[in-house]
Amino acid sequence: MLKTPLHMSLGRIEDYDKKLPIVEIYTAVQSEGSRAGYPTVVIRTTGCTHRCYFGEGGWCDSWYTSIHPDKGQYSFNDIIKAYEKNPHIKEMMLTGGSPSMHGKLVNELTNFANEKGIFITMENEGSHYLETDYPINLLSISPKFSNSVPVLGVLTPQGKVTDERMIKTHNRLRLNYDAMKKSIAYHSDYHIKPVWDGKDKAALAEIMECIKTLNAAEDKVWFMPAGDSREALFKSYPVLFDWVRDNGYRMTWRPHIIAFEDQREV
Repeated sequence: MLKTPLHMSLGRIEDYDKKLPIVEIYTAVQSEGSRAGYPTVVIRTTGCTHRCYFGEGGWCDSWYTSIHPDKGQYSFNDIIKAYEKNPHIKEMMLTGGSPSMHGKLVNELTNFANEKGIFITMENEGSHYLETDYPINLLSISPKFSNSVPVLGVLTPQGKVTDERMIKTHNRLRLNYDAMKKSIAYHSDYHIKPVWDGKDKAALAEIMECIKTLNAAEDKVWFMPAGDSREALFKSYPVLFDWVRDNGYRMTWRPHIIAFEDQREV
């Protein structure tokens, strides 16, 4: 049940025709975490404090919202139209980038979802805390560990990394336990989606420390294989499969990458 907020509102969007920091609106099937299999309207925001690079797993699969962020091109009316065209869909996935950077937009979406009876999931890295007018139904938090830190000279989709400040900023901001704990306490439900390639033992130790720090139950933790291609995922699957089976956590398969690899809007 949605709770009544006990805080000052983040505000509401007044102009529904104004372009917002949204780069994609499309219909899909949820393919990660506890809502996998549900038809959903995906709303992808642009802008992120992180610059995630996973070695052989490659860059964040939505690098165009972070490393070289696209400009927002959709309005709130475009979101309304997406639901009018698909009245059978009662799910919303707000993703990025980092959607929690855009407080007023997220707040407006919680009001819209509450009015329409839509289940709203927000994916982010957990670095920003928001108390919206209506709590998010499901926070899908993917904390970023040392295995996400880019290195100087590595190739991005638009050239080599040459900015050392970018690396330092990512490293400084990638884990915010205070924000994650507050978010988990305020919003309706959550799960944690750590990215692991199945090989990096130091990263696994960090992940387990995160789970302990957040006091996350086993059924709230969904291990996610690193990679933006079938080849990368298939390398991670066997080890993750065995490890999750033997340790009682969950595994999310990311079938949209198996089906479409790095295609956008799927």
